Amino acid sequence: MRAVFLDFGSVTRGDMDCAALERAVSPWQYYHDSSESEVLERIREAEVIVSNKVFIGRAAITAARNLKLICVAATGYNNVDLAAASERSIPVCNVRGYATPSVVQHVFMLMLNLARHFVDYQELVKRGGWQTSQFFCPLDFGIRELCGKTLGIIGYGELGHAVANVAQAFGMKVQIAEHKNKLPRPGRTLFDEVLQQADFITLHCPLSRETQHLISRKEFELMQSSAYLINTARGGLVNETDLLESLSLGRIAGAAIDVIQEEPPSKDNPILRQQPANLIVTPHIAWASRESRQRLLELLANNIKNFFQHKSFNQVTDTDSKIV
Repeated sequence: MRAVFLDFGSVTRGDMDCAALERAVSPWQYYHDSSESEVLERIREAEVIVSNKVFIGRAAITAARNLKLICVAATGYNNVDLAAASERSIPVCNVRGYATPSVVQHVFMLMLNLARHFVDYQELVKRGGWQTSQFFCPLDFGIRELCGKTLGIIGYGELGHAVANVAQAFGMKVQIAEHKNKLPRPGRTLFDEVLQQADFITLHCPLSRETQHLISRKEFELMQSSAYLINTARGGLVNETDLLESLSLGRIAGAAIDVIQEEPPSKDNPILRQQPANLIVTPHIAWASRESRQRLLELLANNIKNFFQHKSFNQVTDTDSKIV
């Protein structure tokens, strides 16, 4: 048995325990990263391939003559050619639910920063603005409470449910958006009504043909001028040109994003080049707590172990990319 992790550096900085992986299959070859030209040679004899973000295309799947299982060390699996894997009857599995606490905490960190201008006030103190203030508390930036505000949740899987629970603890009113252009199921609100009524909107749906640019100019025009958008899901859900335009024109009050369409971004990426004052950007780290990354490896090991023991594992299916 031979297992290869093509981009182990994307999930560890030397702080992960690999014991569960080693128990599931052995020996392992851990590569810090793998370029497209290196993939073919590195997986040629492998029976198990693990990738976080390295693309595993048709040529690689064909070249890996002993391949039995492809594992994605993430929930999203658009870095694997599923059709090519299916033609060779090679199952593809992903890992789900490992990052829920980490992502939920990040969502509310972003939300609170937008509402309370934590970073702005921190910078004010560093600049000496408190020391020279006429009053004991400078009110340079508006501060809003989450309590009583309406949170619109688009995508109501595990993450959406978890965010809703925390929102209720903050005293927020929660609206769950129905699929776009669909009549609402019980407990759901029309998609457009959520956009119109929510003070904060948070995205928790997968990226697919259905959800590409789910939020564009039309959607921004429906939102309140006092509303904020949070995206910790996938960059492609939001039209970035329309986001920047809406922020600059004041169509919405602000946004906080942990993901963009091209990652890592180029130096001239408009989001980072312009980065208006009412936009917070973090570098795709919502999921990346140490605890989350350790759970990822352990659930990945369970997938591998269960596959070889002919037990149920997280095999990717056609329904996985549908929003709920």
